[in-house]
Amino acid sequence: MKHPLLWGLVLSLSMQTLLQAQETNGIRVFDQEVPEESEREFQFLAYWFSQAVSANYYPTNDFLRGQVFGRLYGQNTTRSTDTATTYYVEQRLLPFFIYQPKLFNGRAILRASFEIDFTWGDASYGSGGNFGGAVAGDQVNLQTQNVELELIPYKNWSINIGLQRMYDNPNNPYRTLFGKLTNTGYRLMFWGTDATGISVRYNGDYERMKFGAWQFYENLIQTDDDVNMFEALYDRDISRSWSLGASINYVRDRASGQGGPSILGQGLNSTLSNYNGSYRFPLGQNPYQADVFWLGSFYTHNPDYIEDRWMATGFLNYNFGTVDTLTTGENYGQISSIGGYTFNSKTGYRYGKTSGSRVELDVLYTSGDANGISDNRYSGVLTGNNWGSPVSVWISHGAYILFPHGNVVNRFVSAVNDVSNLGYGLMGGTFNVYHDIIDNKLNIKAGTAAAFSNVNPQGGGNQLGVELNGRISWQPQVYMQLELHAAKLWLGDFYDSPAVNANSSSRPDNPWTVFLTYKWLMF
Repeated sequence: MKHPLLWGLVLSLSMQTLLQAQETNGIRVFDQEVPEESEREFQFLAYWFSQAVSANYYPTNDFLRGQVFGRLYGQNTTRSTDTATTYYVEQRLLPFFIYQPKLFNGRAILRASFEIDFTWGDASYGSGGNFGGAVAGDQVNLQTQNVELELIPYKNWSINIGLQRMYDNPNNPYRTLFGKLTNTGYRLMFWGTDATGISVRYNGDYERMKFGAWQFYENLIQTDDDVNMFEALYDRDISRSWSLGASINYVRDRASGQGGPSILGQGLNSTLSNYNGSYRFPLGQNPYQADVFWLGSFYTHNPDYIEDRWMATGFLNYNFGTVDTLTTGENYGQISSIGGYTFNSKTGYRYGKTSGSRVELDVLYTSGDANGISDNRYSGVLTGNNWGSPVSVWISHGAYILFPHGNVVNRFVSAVNDVSNLGYGLMGGTFNVYHDIIDNKLNIKAGTAAAFSNVNPQGGGNQLGVELNGRISWQPQVYMQLELHAAKLWLGDFYDSPAVNANSSSRPDNPWTVFLTYKWLMF
């Protein structure tokens, strides 16, 4: 090489130019080729739940080995006894698939979620949901929960179309933890299920709005024989930790009981109402038209125990409307008016460093009716359980048997499954003490629940019962929990009535349950 210094200078300049080309705005070529975090178009989440259960109550009808829901001692044939004990294991998987194409820059989202439930050893090589745990498996048992599209046309606005979550709550059900959804708004006490329709939401810094139109049942497409619901909700922050909201819901029922799950039907005159423990209007097979409204207001203070040590939520809701039956020709005449109300208040105090150390008091009052519609007026409460099951799921109270509990796969049964309490109304509540032995790791809970009916059933009293319960929970990893639960309900003289104790000549045996659960929210 004749001019080594010249070649060295050229090589040095070339390397410097190459390095300058590789680094632009602080980003190097190799950083771009191998991103530190990929931009995800597709997401998968799943919720695993399994539990081993022992109890002294179960359905006595052999055809109800799969999914059982509704009121204990109701038409679902569930009974309690001191001569038999159940032992079984069941599991649930809820997979969520979310697709957010880059082409729309986050303004369009497709969500689909499913459900796979079965009891270990129940059935195989068949078809249908809530089965598939027997040897060899191969059951066709995938159930669709949600298939919906979310469009975001403007900042803070979203439009959801399709089969989606329909909750009586101001928060976005896809961007809020389920625990908060069950403790704010109406706490899913009236509407807490999935439905097909369209909802429009606004989630601003200080206020939230929701408008929804839902198709509950489409019978004959050429006939006005459907069930629809329309809703509007507004919620506003009135201080740093307090918010106040109001809402109105309207159900237009022209189906006269047509549709509904299996042979139970749906609507005010359906067997489904008996299953769920809601009030069944004695309309027989006579066609009817119903217009029912729910008008209410709710408040929330510090539901996450973050702002201070106190938490408070509650609401007052009044349901009203009319039920008309076919009189002559095509003319409908009013057979009953509707006017009932619900009041709920929940207060908590965090005495420890974490929200795992707290005490909570939850009280509920629903109006009742002593004579049904014989006076052409029903003064009790109506919920979504008259049109589906389970639609009204009040599960954040801490009770297990007196009121329904949320740890469930195939058996959603309790003494008061619907807050209307068969139309008799009720006054009751729960008191729970939680304590973190190891912060956010090991927690224990002890609680009690009690309730009274506002109207005595024929041959019975007003005491529904008193429950004691407890739980110990260990969280080995984030969103993974191992829990042991136990509860016993002492039935009151309400169940001396054959009208509510499955036509028994004596009060049923006191129900109890023990179960071990494993949960994992994976993402």
